Amino acid sequence: MAEAPAWPDLALQVTGAVARLTLNRPAARNALSRSLMRQMIEAAAFFRASTDIQAVVVAGAASYFSAGADLADPERGAGGTRIERRQTARLGPDMCAAWESLEQVTIAAIEGYCIGGAAALAVSLDFRIVGAGAYLRLPEIALGMNMSWGALPRVAALVGPARAKRFAIFCEACPADEALAWGLVDEVAPAGAALARAHEWAAKVAALPPLPVRMTKEAITAASAAHHRAVSHMDRDQWMLTSETGDFREGGAAFLQKRKPVFRGD
Repeated sequence: MAEAPAWPDLALQVTGAVARLTLNRPAARNALSRSLMRQMIEAAAFFRASTDIQAVVVAGAASYFSAGADLADPERGAGGTRIERRQTARLGPDMCAAWESLEQVTIAAIEGYCIGGAAALAVSLDFRIVGAGAYLRLPEIALGMNMSWGALPRVAALVGPARAKRFAIFCEACPADEALAWGLVDEVAPAGAALARAHEWAAKVAALPPLPVRMTKEAITAASAAHHRAVSHMDRDQWMLTSETGDFREGGAAFLQKRKPVFRGD
């Protein structure tokens, strides 16, 4: 197996055929900066080239998975032409697509919270194991923007259209037990035990013959995600549109000022 790069915001541990990749920005609540997303794309390419690793567990450092897209990222406010901004907006969708397309079985180990872009990443993986007390949430609409990164068709495929609308539109936290009942996650472990349980699932995968596992995953993903691109190919442009509205500015200001926003549809 090729030696992994030294990523500044990711920690990699490989034991036999199982890899653990940790989002390692605890001071920033493991928020997904542009730099971290590029590192996640590089990590996916590293795993794609590996025939030795059969399962990958993705976790967050400290007691939480991730707070989602990094709103304090200096690159987030970078200017440029519209086409340059549109190119930058590819990072999130490209990261999720890169992880969804891996042949290895991928498992998210979620403690604490998994918010926004982090939830988009989690639903691009094969399985999600959460600790009791953890929750997932999509806050984007409440902040004046649409949910993008190809997340909506993936969520709808897991939980059905009505629950997907409820999850995305109401912007309410979906706690572990409810997420399990919906089918959004696959198992609820005791608080603090999601990572250990995810490694138990990964060990089951590693004990199986790798070729049929990979081909079976590929076939099921192709069948279930066949129309995802068709229904989400514009979500990046929808995000760019909503990010230029007054409601987007109001949503962000209200969040920072800890007050109720006043939206005007403009």
